[in-house]
Amino acid sequence: MSTLHPELARILLSEADIQARVNELAAAISSAYAPDDHLYLVGILKGAFIFLADLARRITLPHTVDFMAVSSYGKGARSGEVRLVMDVREPIEGKHVIIVEDIVDSGQTLSYLYKTLASRGPASLRTCTFVRKERDNLEVPVHYLGFNIPDVWVVGYGLDYADKHRTLPYIAELKPEVYQQKV
Repeated sequence: MSTLHPELARILLSEADIQARVNELAAAISSAYAPDDHLYLVGILKGAFIFLADLARRITLPHTVDFMAVSSYGKGARSGEVRLVMDVREPIEGKHVIIVEDIVDSGQTLSYLYKTLASRGPASLRTCTFVRKERDNLEVPVHYLGFNIPDVWVVGYGLDYADKHRTLPYIAELKPEVYQQKV
């Protein structure tokens, strides 16, 4: 393996570990539904696109892929406010929907998405999250989970810092001095 980028502290999840877990998640999802069920996978942009692509290629049931994008309000707004930037392209009423998210940090974004989509009358609604930070206060449904990780800033496999490191094939911890200098 090449030298670790100077902004990275360590690799938390290797490419091989990630791919093995994605295979397990796809198998679990595929076996949880009837063979003729059609799944509606909703990837949350931008972070989930790599995970969703790998997962969707391994799910053995018929499925459709769509996307949503959300944003937290920035400067001057209350923390935790989430707004919908891009919605799914078609109604989800009566469909088996799985929200595919990259990370659950505070849980506010996934909670918002879950409540929003649940109100639209899907046949079923589940969540699949690649990583979840180990915290005591998370009260959001995570039906399929890739990995629990420490409460550190992570990048790679879709996750980024300032649009950097998103396409790394592994998950790495970002050095605190990198993100603390921008505050």
